[in-house]
Amino acid sequence: MSAPHPTELRLEKSRRMLVVEFDDGQCFELPCEYLRTHSPSAEVRGHGLSEPKLMTGKDKVNIDRIEPIGSYAVQLVFDDGHDSGIYSWGFLYDLGVNMEANQARYADRLRGAKSS
Repeated sequence: MSAPHPTELRLEKSRRMLVVEFDDGQCFELPCEYLRTHSPSAEVRGHGLSEPKLMTGKDKVNIDRIEPIGSYAVQLVFDDGHDSGIYSWGFLYDLGVNMEANQARYADRLRGAKSS
């Protein structure tokens, strides 16, 4: 069975939210801050890091544009100038499925950085 494919990709700028519906029935509301702080780019992921770099001050970030990359991904252009991450359908799906755990781990890391 192939990986789920999106059937709808909708940016709700006023909510700072990317809504992605997949052909398996899953629908994810992905906050722009979450997408920015968990970008697949080298800026965030580094080269071989087990955890993304801790990106702070992104709570007000929004997406300016969504650029298609073939039939397998999109490039999100954020209003803070970040535009180097390519979000494959599988990566977006994974972000949606694991959003609660990812955001909890990110919040823990932020708290740790503030206390040190």
